[in-house]
Amino acid sequence: MNQRLLKKALLRIGFWCLIGVLLLYAVFPFYYAIVTSLKPSSALFEVSYWIASPDFSNYAAILHQASFLRAISNSLLVALCVVTLALFLSVTAAYALGRVKFRGRGTVLMMVLGVSMFPQVAVLSGLFEVIRALGLYNTSLALILSYTIFTLPFTVWVLTTFMGQLPHELEEAAIMDGASPWVTLTRVLLPLLWPALVTTGLLAFIAAWNEFLFALTFTLTDTQRTVPVAIALISGGSPHELPWGLLMAASVVVTVPLVILVLIFQRRIVSGLTAGALKG
Repeated sequence: MNQRLLKKALLRIGFWCLIGVLLLYAVFPFYYAIVTSLKPSSALFEVSYWIASPDFSNYAAILHQASFLRAISNSLLVALCVVTLALFLSVTAAYALGRVKFRGRGTVLMMVLGVSMFPQVAVLSGLFEVIRALGLYNTSLALILSYTIFTLPFTVWVLTTFMGQLPHELEEAAIMDGASPWVTLTRVLLPLLWPALVTTGLLAFIAAWNEFLFALTFTLTDTQRTVPVAIALISGGSPHELPWGLLMAASVVVTVPLVILVLIFQRRIVSGLTAGALKG
């Protein structure tokens, strides 16, 4: 009996030690970025894991750069537009794919999933030619278009799976009452989709906020660049200086809002990702 209790205690200790290691592995880089951002330039190369007297000069320098503030506003505009457009198109597509039976529905879903498997670099040159032909180069519309193309497969797939699990009795009752498909979608089914909408919307926002390759390729001037490109182009006082303090301060400024959003909506994110995988 004592050996069994001892074994359970050791297993529990080992489990929590493993959780601690994983937590340290996940959190420590972000914590050290904060520590580095609070160091003055003279102390950047001194290894220390605690700041006795924080220095906010790096944050002041970043927030006084008009180009960086413009980049934040550009990223916010692009991300919000991508989320709005992707959710609107995904909800309507999910209603057709998840509630309407037609020949080739499975093939369409497989094609949607297959599109998401293509890496960005594989379509970069072709998409660049499309954007240039449309006259959208170096505009926010170029980023909104390209981000939406790569966001839609994921959002359509998640919302279709979630939509297919909703009770058919609700839709049948709405049809019996004379509701049109649009009224059925917006008044009956849409209120039940909030967990999935929050999940897909937040993940689409994060993807658009952090995207770098398209933002670097399709924008040219500081007035159109987004935050990832603006951070990559931060330079020091000389060509041989890498401003770690400024880079870490900028990274913290653009990461903290995402962390706060995830913490606020974490329950809805989990329920949105798992509910569509369970049969009701």
